[in-house]
Amino acid sequence: MTGPLHGVRVIDLTRVVAGPYATMLLGDLGAEVIKIELPAKGDDGRYGYPVVCGVPLAFAALNRNKKGVTLDIRTEAGKQLLKQLVAKADVLVENFAAGTMEKWGVGYRDLRLHNQRLVYVALSGFGQTGPYSQRTSYDIIAQAMGGLMGLTGFPDGPPIRGGGALGDFIGGIFAAFAAVCALRYRDHFGAGQFVDVSNMDAILSMTDNWLTLAAVTGQKPPRLGNRHPFTAPYDCFQARDGWVVIAVGNSALFRTLMSAIGQPELGRDVRFKSPQARLENFEEVHAIVQAWVAQRTVEEVLEVLGPQGANIPCAPVMEMQQLVNDPHVRAREMVVEIPHEKLGKVPVTGIPVKFSESPGAIRSLGPELGQHNREVYGELLGLTDEELEQLRRDGVI
Repeated sequence: MTGPLHGVRVIDLTRVVAGPYATMLLGDLGAEVIKIELPAKGDDGRYGYPVVCGVPLAFAALNRNKKGVTLDIRTEAGKQLLKQLVAKADVLVENFAAGTMEKWGVGYRDLRLHNQRLVYVALSGFGQTGPYSQRTSYDIIAQAMGGLMGLTGFPDGPPIRGGGALGDFIGGIFAAFAAVCALRYRDHFGAGQFVDVSNMDAILSMTDNWLTLAAVTGQKPPRLGNRHPFTAPYDCFQARDGWVVIAVGNSALFRTLMSAIGQPELGRDVRFKSPQARLENFEEVHAIVQAWVAQRTVEEVLEVLGPQGANIPCAPVMEMQQLVNDPHVRAREMVVEIPHEKLGKVPVTGIPVKFSESPGAIRSLGPELGQHNREVYGELLGLTDEELEQLRRDGVI
């Protein structure tokens, strides 16, 4: 096992997306992650997504680099086993509704009695405090309440949820970051701590400073679609066979763009001479660029405007099928193929942070339900086969 978190053991009580992504990041960087699921049923993330040969693909990708055990921590025997695991762990991550673990008698105050150095990360929709703390949440709730949906969409349309489970993944990133920070604190002072992470907080912190701008200026953040509030053209344009984005951040780039599309005089036109002027005449600017792009394929646009041409910041809008085989993505090891006994080699996204001395690694896809029961309970906790069988019969594991 490699990675900067080698030697760190994580107890993973998370489910669905946000929490599993946080613990996946820790596992990618070398931590030993023990994922706990309910007996028989397992993580809800195993269901509702495409399944191939009986393998839930999204679950397998999101829960890579984890050992999987079953345990019902609501039972007395389950609580005792959890406490034994915690005594041998560094980090516990859970994403139940606020107060759930306390209600079951295995909250932070209960578990720290068995490990004073425990870093306990609680990830929830609205955090453990505040008037919204008891509300339930999903990705779209976090995006709506955190302000992201209010910024996203076209002016004449409804607010739009960011593609994918963006709110969940952002919360997961902050939870993983918080765990590492708390471990750093523990290294210095010897004590674990409770870490409270809210998806709403995480989203709000990444809304382009509009909270400050709105509070001080009174200006309501506009929904601009793909446009930029302070420059133009900065948008998505339809070519004959796909879509491209073109981003012009200053007037010099605008003049270069106009020359590249054969209309250099427009670069000197008073209507378009400054960023503010181009914003005031946005529709006309957009129409000029769109008319030129519409006559060409994506590749032809990039040949003229890209690095080998005018060197205007521009790019194709990539589809997932393209990204799988994209040479830059492959060169950056952002597609990694992991062997699976039923599916053969399965491509998954790689590790987005590269360490020169302690690189992370993707070692395995997500576990079968209870796959590592014998290894974890037998080797780590010392339970016998007879004890494991009794726990199975009792529905504890």
